[in-house]
Amino acid sequence: MPLVSRPVRDGTTRFPVLLLHRYLLLLKSYPILTKAATSGILSALGNLLSQVLEKRRKCLPSSQSIELSGPLRFAIYGFFFTGPLSHYFYLYMEHLIPPTVPFAVLQRLLLDRLIFAPAFLLLFFFVMNLLEGKSLSALSERMRVGYWSALKMNWKVWTPFQFININFVPVQFRVLFANLVALFWYAYLASFKK
Repeated sequence: MPLVSRPVRDGTTRFPVLLLHRYLLLLKSYPILTKAATSGILSALGNLLSQVLEKRRKCLPSSQSIELSGPLRFAIYGFFFTGPLSHYFYLYMEHLIPPTVPFAVLQRLLLDRLIFAPAFLLLFFFVMNLLEGKSLSALSERMRVGYWSALKMNWKVWTPFQFININFVPVQFRVLFANLVALFWYAYLASFKK
């Protein structure tokens, strides 16, 4: 039996329900733009959260201002790269490896972890380097020092979440699911910085 949505009544619906309803309408009408905006907002919030946690960890005074260029860079990256690229990747994966293919669960996970994750991390390093206004030699040094360790950590932390995401989350919500995990991932990273 198909699900039928109930009409929204003024004054009786709580704000989160209205927000979810609006999000679902936008997702249906403008899927790429909605996922891009969501990615940009959650990426910026993740960076803000990481800065707040880092200040608390270092016992810095709360009057010390938050660096706004970080959230701005993450918002740009989320809006222009994370949202749209993830949208198309998940759609492509659905067509390339439909659920009916033998070992689809494993094939999807391997595609994500061995192809998409390394390429996406490389893109992240490149774009952040550009947004920070650094040179190609700085990018080369950042890649040499941090890429492999970041990729290994990505595989350790993200693999269980991506297994759930690409195999059990409906395709229209996969970008949102990954963005919500990323929000907490940034906070986690901030709490364990050197």
